[in-house]
Amino acid sequence: MTTNEIRKAFLDFFASKGHQIVPSAPIVVKNDPTLMFTNAGMNQFKDVFLGEAPVKYPRVADTQRCLRVSGKHNDLEEVGIDTYHHTMFEMLGNWSFGDYFKEEAIAWSWELLTDVLGIPKDRLYVTVFEGDEKEGLPKDQEAYDFWKRWIAEDRILLGNKKDNFWEMGDTGPCGPCSEIHVDCRSDEQRNTVDGKTLVNNDDPQVIEIWNNVFMQFNRLKDGSLQLLPAQHVDTGMGHERLVRVLQGKSSNYDTDTFQPLIQFISKECGIPYNMGESTGKTDIAMRVMSDHIRAIAFAIADGQLPSNNKAGYVIRRILRRAVRYAYTFLNFKEPFFNKLVPILADQFDGVFPELKAQQDFVQKVILEEEISFLRTLATGIQRFERYAAGSGTVDGEFAFELYDTFGFPIDLTDLMAREKGLSVDMEGFNKALEQQKSRSRAATAVDTGDWVVVGEGDENEFIGYDELEAESRILKYRKVSAKGKEQYQLVLNKTPFYAESGGQVGDTGLLIGDESIRITDTKKENALIVHFTDEIPEGFNFNQPVKSIVDKQRRGQTENNHSVTHLLQAALRQVLGTHVQQKGSLVNPDYLRFDFAHFSKLSDDEIAKVEAIVNKKIRENIQLKEERRVPYQDAINRGVTALFGEKYGDVVRVITFDENFSVELCGGTHVKSTGQIGYFKIISESAVAAGVRRIEAITGEAAETYIIQQNKLINELKGLLKNPKDLVKSVEALFEENTKLKKELEKAVLAKASGLKDELAAKAENINGINFIAAKIDLASAEAVKNLAYSLKNMLDDLFLVIATDAEGKPGLTVMISESLVEQKDLHAGNIIRVLAKEINGGGGGQPFYATAGGKESSGLERALSKAREFLV
Repeated sequence: MTTNEIRKAFLDFFASKGHQIVPSAPIVVKNDPTLMFTNAGMNQFKDVFLGEAPVKYPRVADTQRCLRVSGKHNDLEEVGIDTYHHTMFEMLGNWSFGDYFKEEAIAWSWELLTDVLGIPKDRLYVTVFEGDEKEGLPKDQEAYDFWKRWIAEDRILLGNKKDNFWEMGDTGPCGPCSEIHVDCRSDEQRNTVDGKTLVNNDDPQVIEIWNNVFMQFNRLKDGSLQLLPAQHVDTGMGHERLVRVLQGKSSNYDTDTFQPLIQFISKECGIPYNMGESTGKTDIAMRVMSDHIRAIAFAIADGQLPSNNKAGYVIRRILRRAVRYAYTFLNFKEPFFNKLVPILADQFDGVFPELKAQQDFVQKVILEEEISFLRTLATGIQRFERYAAGSGTVDGEFAFELYDTFGFPIDLTDLMAREKGLSVDMEGFNKALEQQKSRSRAATAVDTGDWVVVGEGDENEFIGYDELEAESRILKYRKVSAKGKEQYQLVLNKTPFYAESGGQVGDTGLLIGDESIRITDTKKENALIVHFTDEIPEGFNFNQPVKSIVDKQRRGQTENNHSVTHLLQAALRQVLGTHVQQKGSLVNPDYLRFDFAHFSKLSDDEIAKVEAIVNKKIRENIQLKEERRVPYQDAINRGVTALFGEKYGDVVRVITFDENFSVELCGGTHVKSTGQIGYFKIISESAVAAGVRRIEAITGEAAETYIIQQNKLINELKGLLKNPKDLVKSVEALFEENTKLKKELEKAVLAKASGLKDELAAKAENINGINFIAAKIDLASAEAVKNLAYSLKNMLDDLFLVIATDAEGKPGLTVMISESLVEQKDLHAGNIIRVLAKEINGGGGGQPFYATAGGKESSGLERALSKAREFLV
């Protein structure tokens, strides 16, 4: 069976058992503060497990794209090294929400694996929870007894809490689980070593294939367990592992899931790929590339661009890991990784169509990231070469700098060091790495208390499309601590407060009872609408009704900016082309930010055209047409604009401003007619990532104020320039005059440097045959200092020169050493400057014969000059 046939067999089987087949959620998580990425099939159903959302279908099955590269589930370092771990993988799953439980789940998993897919029964083992005395949890005898109906008892193994009690996190739904393992070894190997001894022992040929989780409990903040209102089944089977078993391979990478990618890589680099469990560097590199392209491509398709923070940093790190392997072991010195995208898109066409629909965009983003990183990689290698000259040990902090700044894994630094006969200070590297991890953990640590239930009901209804005030009841609250700040979160039975979503910020306002609570923000947590406040008055009566009041002015300004993003996207598509797609947005009361797919800077003329179209639509005062419960597929068939990376429900909300202009799926709040927006003005246009441009704009009073300020600025400039007839020409004349004066100043500085050259040469002191000059000079131009240093080097043999400068309170140091001294005396200007720079509270670096540094403390310049002498003693 092929990869696609196996996936279809799974979904068809559970459809025959009454399961609703649902689409995969995006790999990027948006409304769950505990997750960056979807790391398990159950993530999209988390609110159902918690009882925070109604059960739509009691039985569900799907294939979910997952990513495990951060947090509790982190397989990144194993990927490519072994044969069965992956960053992005497909999780085949079936769920029961308060419907069937252990008996059916076990029976159906056995039926599918043995009867439908034909896996030999004598190759299967199962595990069940052995119990935990400390927690007061009994052995899962129920699951054990159900398994005895299908499999020999000596193949039912007891597992501890680590292996057979599944928990979503430190808190949340959990329960015992029953894993199914497959022994993929040869008959000879199976006759030699009993397979049961290899289960859960990291044997690459005896692997877990399926996990049946029986959700029975909710883990509270204090560690205790409470029974869930209903019992659920949550199963997950790794599709890649299943394919490997059914295709009789010893590695996931030998299946038709990965081989099209690997064979393309092999052909392009001219290096054959060795099937099986090869540990050769080139084979590992091909596995890394074929795995990582999946994670990166789907993350970008789902809306997460590579960047320097949070989820974007994770994606960039995976991409750079792949490119580094390609560069180091497969000799791809030019961008290549992006060429895998079309192959991948074809493989998943019809399964996850999001990638095929955005193939060109995804490939372009990866290409630009590759170009950037290959530049960085080359710079890092040059930096290492300069540092390593004349050094016996690579300092741990320097190795960490290469890792953190240039994306060099420590094994690459170690490899380059060994090639030069050097060693790496691993203790120092690990210390710096742990310090960074500690900082990261501290920055993201959130201590969330358990919900305190104070009211009955679970409506949690949003009425803010129609009302900005409501009579509400508080259902529950909890305390949250983050970064040393305490806040409270509250859930209401019904609320007019809009929860941050789709780029629109959350509402603020008041809850008024016998005392008032100021709401500072509103966010979504899965299906919950959560209201934030910094303080709850002591003795506040939670059982009383409260009046919920949204800040109307703030909401109105936000609606202006949100509605205009719809007009803006439509205008951009008119001016630039239909390839324009929204890639992100921020809508708040002060301004709007709109990111969109486009590969070149907008010209002034294009910006003017976009502004003109939007302002025309504002003047037309187009009435909002809002449709709240449109079947999703009907909306798509109508050609309604939807966002990639959004998880839409069965019914959607359609926002229309002129049927022939702007029709979009959107859950945000909007103006009743476009005239309310007033005026639209773009204030900046820039690149935010490869293939993504960003527009920042303002509306209404903010736009009016901006125009007034710009006119005021122009009038002030005219006044300074004596009211010229042509302001532009007058400013250009000033620039020309300034350029002329700068050239004259440079000549004067160079003349001064030339005079200093003879003066300093005369002061050269002979120390052990070395011409030593250490002097503080009055020369503001860095270029002039550099020219002076090179001139002195040409005048004096065996020169050791240290120059100190203090230009407008900014201290600087320059070290120049003759090549003869670098070779004979083992001197290195780059290493020396790092030592001297400490005296001025600064840093620097450079080549063995020339280096510079800057600092903050001018008072340390004399100490630095004095310390320079120590290198010659």
